[in-house]
This record gives sequence, structure tokens and C-alpha cells, in this order.
Amino acid sequence: MVSKSQRPVDLAREHGLSAQAIRNYEADGVLPAAPRTASGYRVYTERHAAALRAFLALVPAFGHATARTIMRAIVRGEIDAALRTIDAGHALLLRDRETLDSVEIAVPVAAETPPPGRGNLQIGELAHRIGVTPATLRTWEVAGILTPSRDRTGQRVYGADDVRDAQLAHLLRRGGYRLDHIATVAARVRASGGTEALADSLAQWRERLTARGRAMLTAAARVDELLSRSPAEGSPRP
Repeated sequence: MVSKSQRPVDLAREHGLSAQAIRNYEADGVLPAAPRTASGYRVYTERHAAALRAFLALVPAFGHATARTIMRAIVRGEIDAALRTIDAGHALLLRDRETLDSVEIAVPVAAETPPPGRGNLQIGELAHRIGVTPATLRTWEVAGILTPSRDRTGQRVYGADDVRDAQLAHLLRRGGYRLDHIATVAARVRASGGTEALADSLAQWRERLTARGRAMLTAAARVDELLSRSPAEGSPRP
């Protein structure tokens, strides 16, 4: 615990930072403005220490840019704006968890897709295979879920990856998921090089989400500690 009146170097020492980093944070608005001594030296207080702890905890939870936005709002006294940004971060984490859950459900289904050697399908053939209409497949293409190629006549041709993605979409639509959500899942499968590579990455993905969630809990405690302090503490006198 730092004392109530500290120099930049004293505030920095707890976190292994430089005194210049503390001055930069103050200039950037993530720390309250520090009062000055008669000779012009900055004097930091326990509120500055709490603000620094909050900012450094927010970075791994929300990213540097969002952490800066939150802290600037708190320093300006715009607490609702800061909390709204925090809420948005939690909502994003929830959507990421839902996407992961969707992928974990979809991977076994995608793995059952016939290999590429079985040939390409026309739109009517694919629609019949999975039990939807051609219009539905065109809608999924517009949404970014399917990316069929075209033959010389301009007709859509669906390869094995397209069949897999269509099966994923059909499964997830039955589960009530929106098209934009399904497009995210399909993109994740394609970017991972197929279902086998994706399955190998799911555990690491969930670990990252868990770490982010725990970081948000730590950040919440640090922000609450900061908000419990008087906004006037550490501010220069008019």
C-alpha cells in the first residue's frame, strides 16, 4: 500500500513501471490530474494509486483502447458512461461464449460431411439433401454463411465445404440462432482449416474466454475500489 502523497516514481514502483509512464497516463486522461507543490512537482494520492490499479486491471479484461475509454469517463465523472462500456464488454464476452457453444455443438455434425471426392452439387441437389429450399440457400449465401463457386454457365456449385457449412447452418437455425451468429460460426470453421483443426483449438479458445472473464472480475473489484473514493481526492484545487 502506498502512502497518501507520492511522487510519480513511488506510484510506478508497485507495478514495475517508469515515472514517465505515470506522467503519460495522467496526460492521456486515464489518471486524475495531480495537484502540484509550490515548486511545481506532481503529488499523487491514494486515489491516483487506485486509478492506476483499475486501469492496469482493465487492460487484460477489455483491451487497452476500451480500458482507456472507461478510465477517461471515470476521471471526468461520467460514471454511467464508464459502466455502459463495461456492460458492453460483458455482453461481448457472452456472445463469444455462445459462439463457442455453437461451434462445439456443430463440429460433430460437420465432421460427418462427405469428403470432397464425392463431387459437387447444384443448388437444388444441396437443398434436397439437407431439407431446405433453394431460396434458403441463397439467403444463407447473402448472409455470408455459404460461399459457393460458379460454373461456366454462372450456376452455383457447392463443394464439400459448402455442404458442411449448409449442414451447420441448418442445425443452428433449428436451434434458434440468428444468421449473423451462424455466419460467425461458419467463418470460424473455415478459418481453422476444417473441423479437425477447429476441434483441437476449442479447449484453448474456452481457456481464453475463462481468463478474460476472470480478468473482468478483477477489474470490477479495482474499479469499485476507485469509485468508492472521493472524486475530489487527488484533484488540483481551483
